[in-house]
Amino acid sequence: MRQFQSHGDGNFVPSDLAALGETVVFEDGVRIWHPETIRIATNVYLGHDCMLKGHPSGQIEIQDNTWIGQGVFMHGAGGFTIGRKVGVGPFVKMLTSPHELPGRDMAILEAPLQFAAICIEDDADIGVGAIILPGVTIGRGAQIGAGAVVTKDVPAYAIAAGNPARVLRMRD
Repeated sequence: MRQFQSHGDGNFVPSDLAALGETVVFEDGVRIWHPETIRIATNVYLGHDCMLKGHPSGQIEIQDNTWIGQGVFMHGAGGFTIGRKVGVGPFVKMLTSPHELPGRDMAILEAPLQFAAICIEDDADIGVGAIILPGVTIGRGAQIGAGAVVTKDVPAYAIAAGNPARVLRMRD
């Protein structure tokens, strides 16, 4: 059985990041693990108590003019990109690495991880408390409703909501 170990406290200094643009705001309580795997562009806001769980197997990239609300959790083992002018509401969760589903003779917790990137394209908006699951692409200008659980790709300019999220209509 695997022995658990601490991942550390997530304290970082901005110079440890792989890239850091100008005018980036880190509110109090932002924690970053594996900052060497994280690239943050210019004019990005990271709200209070955000957690960016970088991982050696994947990169997290946040592009220009993006706003990340408080309490957001990003797990980047599978890698992901957040485009330009994206709004990510408070308490959104983004996960890129579930466990494989083993047979009954193995605990799910002990199964290997699968990695699948998330991509949130430019101008998208993710509502409060939404959950974005591995392998999902959210198209340019799409809007995800509060509390949605996004299990599959959302096309550009779609409005999607629900659990699981489904496209309700297209933006004009």
